[in-house]
Amino acid sequence: MRALRNIAIIAALAFVVAVVPGGGNLATGVLAALTLVFLAIIAAAVYFTWRQNQFAYAALTDRQRAILLAALGAIALMFAGADEMLATGLGAVAWIAVLAAAIFAIARVVVESRSY
Repeated sequence: MRALRNIAIIAALAFVVAVVPGGGNLATGVLAALTLVFLAIIAAAVYFTWRQNQFAYAALTDRQRAILLAALGAIALMFAGADEMLATGLGAVAWIAVLAAAIFAIARVVVESRSY
């Protein structure tokens, strides 16, 4: 019964998008609203993670902090430019290489900070 209800809800939403005039615009607006809510949840998660780990961040050396922030910045830039970089083969290889290097740098900082 529950699955039938969920299917009916999806069918009703598809009907609104397909038949009602301006339904496509409504779907675009709903998608934009859901995207903003998702980004707000991600921002809140980052904020709470930052609050819980302030002491660990303060205990890092200047070099470790610089590597950590540069790696996080590289990840942010790779996701911001993913559409353009993944459009070509060489761009995809560069995208994966930069992302892998950033993840490796973060892992290395974490291992170094816990080794003392």
